Amino acid sequence: MKYKRILIKLSGEVLGGKQGFGLDQEALMFMISEIKKVIEHGAEVGIVIGGGNIFRGSELNSKGFSNKIKGDYMGMLATIINGIALQTAFSDTGIKSKLITAFHVDKVGEIFNQDKVLQYLKEGNITIFTGGTSNPLFTTDSAAALRAVEIKADALLKATKVDGIYSSDPFKYSDAIKYNTLTFNEAIDKQLKVMDLTAFTICRENKMPIIVFDSSIKDNLLNLVIQGNIGTLVY
Repeated sequence: MKYKRILIKLSGEVLGGKQGFGLDQEALMFMISEIKKVIEHGAEVGIVIGGGNIFRGSELNSKGFSNKIKGDYMGMLATIINGIALQTAFSDTGIKSKLITAFHVDKVGEIFNQDKVLQYLKEGNITIFTGGTSNPLFTTDSAAALRAVEIKADALLKATKVDGIYSSDPFKYSDAIKYNTLTFNEAIDKQLKVMDLTAFTICRENKMPIIVFDSSIKDNLLNLVIQGNIGTLVY
């Protein structure tokens, strides 16, 4: 197995299915089935989930909402809603999981504690990290980078609808070039939007490899964990 312990960054839109918003049962169960395959092969899995399918503070702000900080907190709560959906779906499938929150929401999950989370992973629990970093002005990309380092993951896997990193948007430009591997410095020099700058810096400074891959293809996640030759590797 190439990657024994992984941190998967899931956008909320992945759970929104084709429409990209709300909770799509088919999209949710597909992702659960893909993660289950990885667990059955002995991988230890942490997940950071976004909330864009339910609420985006940035969109509200652009429409005149005056308090960006409160908008960001609303977005953090959206990630917890998605986390509850994931945990429920895992439970229905017979998979052990723990819902971890970045701030106190006692009746929903338990607040992050590194020692407890590491123990949960060793015991075979999927750990679902919600609430972002608990701080406004930080994205769930930053939360994913932070949690990947804290759980000592072998890699941070960013699940997208594209099969890697390209020189430009492959949906708009037919001449876009796909990169199989990139160094952190190359990604910066080429001004490629891998993750937001804070998240990217955390990964670079802590030598945490990032792999961008298409999570909508059946068995892609499993093949990535076992073989390591899927998507684009940034190291």
